This record gives sequence, structure tokens and C-alpha cells, in this order.
Amino acid sequence: MQTKFRVVSLSHKSAPVHIRELISLDELAIERLLLKLKEFFSITDALVLSTCNRTEVYYSHELDLSSELIKLIGIERGLTDAISYLDYFQVLNNEQEAVTHLFRVSMGLEAQVIGDIQISNQVKRAYQTAADLALAGPFLHRLMHTIFFTNKRVVQETGFRDGAASLSYATIELIESLTQNIFQPRILLIGVGEIGEDVAKNMVHLPTAQVKIANRTLAKAEEIGIPLGFEVIAFESCLTAIEEADVVVCSVRMPEPLLTKQLIKAINIPSYKVLIDLSVPRSIETSVEELPGVVLYNVDNIQSKATAALQNRLESIPSVEAILEESIEEFGAWQKEMIVSPTIQKLKQALEQIRQEEMSRYLKNADEKEYLLIDKVTKSMMQKILKAPVVQLRAACQRDEAAEMIELITDLFDLEKSKNEKE
Repeated sequence: MQTKFRVVSLSHKSAPVHIRELISLDELAIERLLLKLKEFFSITDALVLSTCNRTEVYYSHELDLSSELIKLIGIERGLTDAISYLDYFQVLNNEQEAVTHLFRVSMGLEAQVIGDIQISNQVKRAYQTAADLALAGPFLHRLMHTIFFTNKRVVQETGFRDGAASLSYATIELIESLTQNIFQPRILLIGVGEIGEDVAKNMVHLPTAQVKIANRTLAKAEEIGIPLGFEVIAFESCLTAIEEADVVVCSVRMPEPLLTKQLIKAINIPSYKVLIDLSVPRSIETSVEELPGVVLYNVDNIQSKATAALQNRLESIPSVEAILEESIEEFGAWQKEMIVSPTIQKLKQALEQIRQEEMSRYLKNADEKEYLLIDKVTKSMMQKILKAPVVQLRAACQRDEAAEMIELITDLFDLEKSKNEKE
């Protein structure tokens, strides 16, 4: 039975967020899962990718192991009924489809925010984990390095990765540009709803920032902020924190603005203070801009920038897909040549065995100079004899006729007999 590259995938396209949270795996769980695949199924190529938007297992095996994999994921997550989530998973057992899927995911074509740059780094970390656990064989190594090279081409040859195409990441880029001259900028995030949570997670791209998080529900703020290493403060302490912060990001749903002109006016602003309002309806009064030193950005300002970037990315998709097609075709050609590689190796070994036997038989009394000369001549002859069948084997690969040519070469040179005699 033929080994095939396959994938089991659960993503934002197939499952709502509460299901994705249930299935999501941390680094230790990924390592444990990979080791189980190695131990239970003798898998040599496997990659586990788990982000906020997807959990996927890529693997090479003769059999479809999707049900077993979902059960193993369930064990890692403490789910006794993991198989009941089977309908949320996409199972690709066609090798070409699985390879294409990994290419598209790695480029950001399947991301919730098209062209998301984070996914490329997440794929690299997943590959590194697999390699560290000796679960990346020649196939996966070649595939991943082809993907990395393709990613470089996409960055260099298209506008697919230009600009911030999500509201949250556009916010981070804005903060970064406004605080580039501030040592350890102090940032206060008020509200960790859907948008606020996304902004918090993207704050990791501001490594020198000192981030504080406040939320009306303290437990939710702790759930988001503590794993990210941010300071969590009580909602009632916001006024003091606003005064200390260089940038205040507000993302709360309230019938009336949380930050009013009167409240901000009472704060001491020695130079300037940036206020960013991501709420709809607005949670910061627009009139605060009238105060000296206050700079206000609202969701429309930021969204317009993100929308322009997204449009640019969408227009770049045909170029990206053309590059992907070239890379996948190149990888496919390598795969085909790999099919005949063992036969080429057997042929080389068979001819070398004959050469060595004949050298031993006829050169018992030859001096060193004669031996070296004949050794050189016979090696050259062997290379010329090898050339034609090797060329024919590789050509047969491109015509998808490798199996027939392998059988012909094996019979012609009696490779199976040569192999058995050697053993």
C-alpha cells in the first residue's frame, strides 16, 4: 500500500470559535501528540499546526488515520467524545490536495485575515517542533523548504503582504509608528471583547511596550492578559492608568462614551496622549480632540487603512496563486524523481558490485599505478553505462510512466537478484 501525505484540518471555515477553542493545542500537547503518532503508527513525517483559527495535523501514512487522530486530540484536550466533532474537520487523503492545502495555509490564502503574516511564522515553528522530534523525513524537509522559498517569492514579487489588513493589526502598526521614539511605551487596553482580545494578542508585536489591561469583568481580563504577560488592573483603576499611559486603546460597548472630554481634561498631560477608539458606538467623545496634547483615532480612521491593504492583497491573489502553482509543480517533479531514486541506487550498486568483482579477479598481480588507471577507466565506463537508463527513468517520471520503466530496468539488470545475493 502506498504512503500518502494527508491532512486533518479544523479551521475558522469549518468550526465556530467555541469549537476551535476546545480543539486547540498548546506546545506541550503538540509534542505529546507527535510522539504518539511516532510510537503508535511509526509515522516519519508529521506536522501539527494549532493557532486561534485552525488546528491541523499533516502526516504521511498508508492509511487514513483521521478518526484516530481526532481521538488523540481529544485525549490531549480531555474530551471523552472527541469523535463527535468529526463533522467539523476537513479530511484530505489526496496527496496533491494535502500538499496544496499546506502551501495555501502557509502563504495566508486560507487565513481569516487574508495574507496574515503571523501564519508563516507559526508554520515555521510547527516544522521546527517536528524536526526536533525526528518527525521530518526527506519528504517533509523538501516540502517545507519549498514552501519557505515560495513565501520569499510572494513577499518579493507581490503586494500580498503589504500593509495591515485587519483592524487589530492596523491598530498595532499605528501604535508602533506613534511610539517609535518612546522607550518602553505605556499602553492601556480597556475592554477585551472580540476586537479587544485580538488587539491584546497582537500586542506581542510590540515587545518593548508595557501593557496594562482593564475589563469590566476582571476574570476575562486575567484570562486574556496573564498568559500574554500583561498587567491586569481593576476596571475602577482606569482613571489612574489613563493618566500614566502614553496610548489608551478603548474597545468597550456602552450606551454612553466611557472617556468624556471632562474626564480627560482632568488628567495631567505633560506632552501628548494618544487615544484610540475601536468601539461602535464610540466609547470616547470626539470633542476630546479639542484638548491640548490629545490625539484621537477612531475605528473609521484605522479601518480605512486596513480596507485599502486588504484590497491590495485581494488584487495580488492571482499573482500569488501563479507562484504557488509553479512551486507545487516543481515539488511534484521532485516527488516523481524520488519514486525512481531507489531503482537508480540499486542499479549503481549492482554495476559497482560487478566492477569490484572483475577488478579483484583480473588485477591480483597489478601494481599500484596499473590498478589506479584501470579503476579510473572502469568507473568512467560504469558512469556512461548508467547514463542512459537513469535518463530514461527520469523521463518516464515526467510522463507518469515510472512504474513500467522501473519494472523494465529491474528485469533487464536483474536488480532483485543482485539485491538478494548481496543480502
